[in-house]
Amino acid sequence: MLELMVTICYIAGCVLLFSLAIAIHEFGHFIAAVKLGLRVDRFSIGFGPALWKRKINGVEYRISAIPFGGYVSIPDLDPEGAKALQGTSDAQDGKRPLPAWKEMVVAFAGPFMNIVLAAVLAVALSLVPSANFGVLGTEIGGVIEGGPAQKAGLMKGDKVLSVNGNTVSTWNEMLVEVQIAGNRESAFEIVRCSGDQCSMRTISITPEKDDVTGAYFIKALSAADSGARAAAWMTHRHPLKQLQQDAASIFRILKGLVTPNEMKSTGSALGGPVMIAQGIYKSIRRDFADGIGFLRFLNVNLAVLNLLPLPVLDGGLILFALISLVFRRRIPEKVVRALSMLFMALLLGLMCLLVWRDSVRSIKLHSYAKEAAAQKEAARSADGNIER
Repeated sequence: MLELMVTICYIAGCVLLFSLAIAIHEFGHFIAAVKLGLRVDRFSIGFGPALWKRKINGVEYRISAIPFGGYVSIPDLDPEGAKALQGTSDAQDGKRPLPAWKEMVVAFAGPFMNIVLAAVLAVALSLVPSANFGVLGTEIGGVIEGGPAQKAGLMKGDKVLSVNGNTVSTWNEMLVEVQIAGNRESAFEIVRCSGDQCSMRTISITPEKDDVTGAYFIKALSAADSGARAAAWMTHRHPLKQLQQDAASIFRILKGLVTPNEMKSTGSALGGPVMIAQGIYKSIRRDFADGIGFLRFLNVNLAVLNLLPLPVLDGGLILFALISLVFRRRIPEKVVRALSMLFMALLLGLMCLLVWRDSVRSIKLHSYAKEAAAQKEAARSADGNIER
């Protein structure tokens, strides 16, 4: 019973942390719109039916049933796709022409507030003595017998410098490159030392896919060091270096998504809301500082992704505003509406796919964990019987 209560508290903490990332983003849009004199109808954390709502000074504040997201209803700015998701109508929310610079400021304010929160969290974590930071290097501590690394000739003591031409300086960066490579034969540039003599060489390794997790591995072990226990998103105590690392990670994934020979494997490695929720939950249970670090990392990701120049996202609004500034002519509303509805449908479809895939992966992992625990218990019982 006590364990159940503890688990519920951790889950509630996850929801609060995720909601904070969404709330700060939407607050950026909200405060910018208010300061610029735009009409704001609704501020919602989550989508769908309202669980709680209250109207203050003409603005309806609500907490909605679907917690993975949120929005601010700004009639003069909202694209048609967002209106459909919010459940507002054209009759109620007729758009008025706005100066392009105002549209850009309001659109940029959301991602900007995510960066502000990420910076605050990075500074706060740097001041916590017990927060565990560390970089796990790329030195090989061992290889698993029969695995891709051993078959390719990778040896204990080798240090990986790059994978497929992409420089790696940490173990996590190498793991990312392995996932992006997928089951392609990949070039690992390494340094191998024998006594005082060191030489560089290139080894070809084809990662193997794990049937349970769907992830790719070369089945090599890292050489333990003082930073071995630090979470992958807790590499630098220096706030600026950590934020740079966070941004570099998401930009590497985005690069993989638009690189022809990396698209498939990068896409298969992506996670959605379920994986994010699991990441927050596991990090909080391991260490509260790790949970805050994950929230910092999530905010950087939200900022970067929302600035992509796609309709419905903040970057799409900024792009439309820039076009109107440069050509002194607004994009026809019909075109904006069509693009917004199309990309909203694609975004919702992608979200549903990620939720489904994450759920299947979680079920497989749970089943595997139960089987492994049962086998371990059976082996323990068998050993006890033998001893008797």
